[in-house]
Amino acid sequence: MPFIALLSDRGARAALPALEELRLDVKTQPLASTSIAHVLELGPDLVLVDASENPGQGFALCRELAARHARVATVVLVERHQLSRFPWEEVAQEFLFPGAPEHEIRTRLAMLRRRHGAGDGSVIHLGRISIDVDTFRVTASGRQLDLTFKEFELLRFLAAHAGRVFTRPSLLREVWGYDFYGGTRTVDVHVRRLRAKLGPEHENLIETVRGVGYRAAPEG
Repeated sequence: MPFIALLSDRGARAALPALEELRLDVKTQPLASTSIAHVLELGPDLVLVDASENPGQGFALCRELAARHARVATVVLVERHQLSRFPWEEVAQEFLFPGAPEHEIRTRLAMLRRRHGAGDGSVIHLGRISIDVDTFRVTASGRQLDLTFKEFELLRFLAAHAGRVFTRPSLLREVWGYDFYGGTRTVDVHVRRLRAKLGPEHENLIETVRGVGYRAAPEG
């Protein structure tokens, strides 16, 4: 289920009423610059910036997200008459009007995910592990795994580059999408949890390269 981080000074129901009909996982944070680091740490599928009541602040936050080169799509919620006020196309990948109906929200978000490579139905294989990047479904020898979003992204990234070794800082940049200064231990924690969920028969597919970092086991 897609995870959305909403930057808004009001609840999701007030900002975009039809969003509730989609039954998505939405976490709301204040419409403030201080919220961005926490939002990125949560690892959402996309960030929805509520700029309908305060377009200037909304644009500033979209611009800050773009400046951080965050590997997460940004959708701006903006009033129709505010579209020409700011160059939204430079800082966001999609927009929605506050009164957008459920079917429009669903369609726009699906198109956005497809443009970002999450909707092409491709499956990555690592040994007997199958990773469906469209549905976020992971199976190991036919057994479905219950992974968090970041565990999924870590496994997907390593499997897509099987055999290549990545340092902890590089994994933070590639998977978390920004420089997490002083936080390389979070990679070790996620690897440990991921191996536990893979189980004894598959945990060796995520290899530790002493003194360097981690890699997914190469073919053979």
